[in-house]
Amino acid sequence: MKRRLPLLIVLITGIFGAVAFFVPYPAIRAADEIMRNDVQRIIAAFSLVLGVGSIVQHHMLKIQRRAQYYSYSYITIIALIITAIIGVFGGIDVTRPGILPTRFGSFSIHIQTLYSNMMVPLAATMFSLLAFFMASAAYRAFRARNLEATLLLLAAFIVMLGAVPFGRLIHHQLPAFAEWILAVPNTASKRGILFGVELGIFATSLKIILGIERGWLGGGK
Repeated sequence: MKRRLPLLIVLITGIFGAVAFFVPYPAIRAADEIMRNDVQRIIAAFSLVLGVGSIVQHHMLKIQRRAQYYSYSYITIIALIITAIIGVFGGIDVTRPGILPTRFGSFSIHIQTLYSNMMVPLAATMFSLLAFFMASAAYRAFRARNLEATLLLLAAFIVMLGAVPFGRLIHHQLPAFAEWILAVPNTASKRGILFGVELGIFATSLKIILGIERGWLGGGK
């Protein structure tokens, strides 16, 4: 019963969610809106508790075992606690303060303040580091070992030249040709990849709804 009940719930909700797209009946549409809004909020609340508990458990285990770089786990847990306190009791908007006095003169601490002054710079730093990994991956991918790699190298070289002012000095139509490569062959390739991804999602969803794929239940077969 512990396995049949989740499978039954997934079967019913999966079929209902698919039918709601094709049956324009007001009652079905209203029930689908409830499923999409209210039920998803409940699931998100449980997921939040599970996610926070998993993060805390993981980092506490690293601290207990004195694993490599375990000192960063202290920073993660402390930042998690401080952010949660500010978000719950300090408010999420400067114009609507919460319980805590998060304004000290002209300085204020809110979730948006933390996001703008900490998360955005940290994310920018991480993405700037990705440029070096992208350059390394491009070097390995663009080596002209065969016809496909040669075409990839030529297309990338033309697009990069068309994106800089030097490309217009070589030929005035080079930027337009680079835009054509991005708009026509690149878009066609992306659509083909997306078709394959969507077919894979459909097949996986169908296997989960019908109970063929049961790995999400945990505990083995």
